[in-house]
Amino acid sequence: MNPNYKPSLLATAVMVAFSAPAAVTAQTTEITLDEAAASEGVQAQQGSQGLEIGETRIIGTAEQELKQASGVSIITADDIQRHPPANDLSEIIRRMPGVNLTGNSASGQFGNSRQIDLRGMGPENTLILIDGRPVASRNAVRMGRSGERNGRGDSNWVPAEAIERIEVLRGPAAARYGSGAAGGVVNIITKAPGKTVSGSITAYTNIPENNDEGATRRLSFNTAGPLTDNLSFRVYGNLNKTEADDAALNDDYAVGSNPAPAGREGVRNKDINTLLRWDVTQEQTLEFETGFSRQGNIYAGERAQDHASTIGNTNGLLGRETNTMYRQTAAITHRGDWDIGTSQVGISYENTRNRRMAEALAGGPETGISGQDKSTSELDNYRLHGELNLPLELGFHQTLTLGGEYVREELDDPYSNGQAASFGGITLPGFAGGARSGESDADNYAFYIEDNIELTPDWTLTPGLRFDDNSIFGNNWSPSLNSAYKLTDTITLKGGVAKAFKAPNLYQSNPNYIYFTKGNGCPDGSGGGGGCYILGNPNLEAETSINKELGIAFDDAGWVAGLTYFHNDYKNKVVAGMGDGSDPIQVVPGAGNYAEVYQWVNAPKAIVSGWEGNLTIPLLGSQGETLSWSNNFTYMIQNKNKSTGEPLSVIPKYTVNSMLDWSVTQALDLSLIVTHYGKQEPRRLTSQGSAATGDALRARDPYTLVGLSANYELNENWRFGAGINNLFDKQIRRESIAGGEGANTYNEPGRAFYVSATTSF
Repeated sequence: MNPNYKPSLLATAVMVAFSAPAAVTAQTTEITLDEAAASEGVQAQQGSQGLEIGETRIIGTAEQELKQASGVSIITADDIQRHPPANDLSEIIRRMPGVNLTGNSASGQFGNSRQIDLRGMGPENTLILIDGRPVASRNAVRMGRSGERNGRGDSNWVPAEAIERIEVLRGPAAARYGSGAAGGVVNIITKAPGKTVSGSITAYTNIPENNDEGATRRLSFNTAGPLTDNLSFRVYGNLNKTEADDAALNDDYAVGSNPAPAGREGVRNKDINTLLRWDVTQEQTLEFETGFSRQGNIYAGERAQDHASTIGNTNGLLGRETNTMYRQTAAITHRGDWDIGTSQVGISYENTRNRRMAEALAGGPETGISGQDKSTSELDNYRLHGELNLPLELGFHQTLTLGGEYVREELDDPYSNGQAASFGGITLPGFAGGARSGESDADNYAFYIEDNIELTPDWTLTPGLRFDDNSIFGNNWSPSLNSAYKLTDTITLKGGVAKAFKAPNLYQSNPNYIYFTKGNGCPDGSGGGGGCYILGNPNLEAETSINKELGIAFDDAGWVAGLTYFHNDYKNKVVAGMGDGSDPIQVVPGAGNYAEVYQWVNAPKAIVSGWEGNLTIPLLGSQGETLSWSNNFTYMIQNKNKSTGEPLSVIPKYTVNSMLDWSVTQALDLSLIVTHYGKQEPRRLTSQGSAATGDALRARDPYTLVGLSANYELNENWRFGAGINNLFDKQIRRESIAGGEGANTYNEPGRAFYVSATTSF
């Protein structure tokens, strides 16, 4: 074996090299890349700084370098412990710069079904990963005419207590991950086995002051450690129940004569995950992982639109489970340390079953429950992924990354394809009549190459190129270029540009899928009494975005500051082809009326731009270890469709997060969290494409939320937490379901008290 690549020496070099400049969370917790690598169980990956080994200098991979970009935040296990979420990880992720919670479109149609939205690009452009593997479960939920999914997203499949860290990558740093990452990536990294057997059990409860709001109870465990010299394991599990809000929660806030909208649904979660790690040799590792999760809702009366029959049919379902999502996963991963570099190869499988009571498929009561019989849509995802990292000396010290992946997605949703394919005895275009298959599928082959080049000790260049071949939309090239330059020992200039894309989903591209509306959803001035149809379109193009950012960062003795400008040019967004001036592809005559037929189409251009910044001040301790004050902000300059002027997402004009963390003693920590949300402007066009008027133009005024938390470590076996969320009980309510809410489309939970207890061994 080449002496420059002895495993023991290389491993030592890696651990030292990983002491690169830390990525800083919004809570100012710092994490070095050696800690990050250790938490993943990664052997022999390189950090972002170089180290001489004999005549060989090893620098970090492109992936690790990109995690030092301006638009990157890291949430550590300590951060989660200090500020635990009541239910969903999105509650803590939303405190990062550039992060909001929104519905699936600017309409806010599903109100409290809020999901992670990075830089205003919408939840559909936020890719969720668990241990680096994409999560696709939300794609098992039918997409409606306005681009909404009546679902919970993919940020609640892992219990908080099982997480080592969460990486939030925005802008050009996220382009390497392929389809769905135009806004960014949230990578949830779970805790890995250690060198000794250890474990913990955590009990958590959240008690709202208002009895009309749902309380949370959670019990989770995590255990891991060696079984033999070469075998280790990890098992985590979780039981979580959050009650639904009372059906009358928003009654006092209803607009005019419109029915009051529902509050937040409850949820029942069950999770179990096991991992077995086999260290075949010192340089070769195999991991076997399998998991099962169940998410069931607790119905609160949620409905997309005002429709008397829908409301009447659902009142008897309050408190019941109307929708259950089952997720099963399996994965095998090999990591190798070779003479020439390091490798990772993995195969994974994800199955999601979405079981729902029958939902209306048309018009005003879309997604309203029309019957108590349940149907199931099933989504299967198969993924094969491989990557090779090669340290090179070709004029410059560099590490080249070569990778590829194959993904197959299969969807079976017979219920959503049950809409009649004819009007007035005339068959719609593209249909032969009779029963239609609910099955659809897509294959995607991808290859990518990245290089992390140390041009000088102060200047790093990270170019990349990804090629995707999709069976639905065809080919896509995604180039990227990121760079970091140290102006001084404490000041670094960072920037990047990348092309990202999103493939059309299996509902939008399925030629068997039909959406029908009986007038309320038809473009303004059309409809002819026969309603409007929207057909799937297999000829759609991929949505694309050119993401650019430029930032400057300062880091010295606990003082951390940064400022980043971002600009995204977005085109080919897939829309329903209604309300945007599109002509119908066919007008079908009927008896005294007619129906119009539209297709999913690619929309004109959109633009998203803004500023992100952070400032951390060490108040006590050499680097703020005793008392630290950390802040971040996001300011949106533009977020709109260029042709209509409509926002891509209804989000605050600006957001400010401020956190004060005080280590009172070695055992006691106190924290104060303040978040201020700026004004939120509503959409200016109705679902029919006409100008909104009256209450529909009401903005959501700025508001502030304050939280307090305390954590006390009694001894090495017991830790306790307590806190108050929404200390001043700021009332933020959803106000309508009939268009009169404007931007007031969601609830913020009122004042609530929480306690937690963790026992460790």
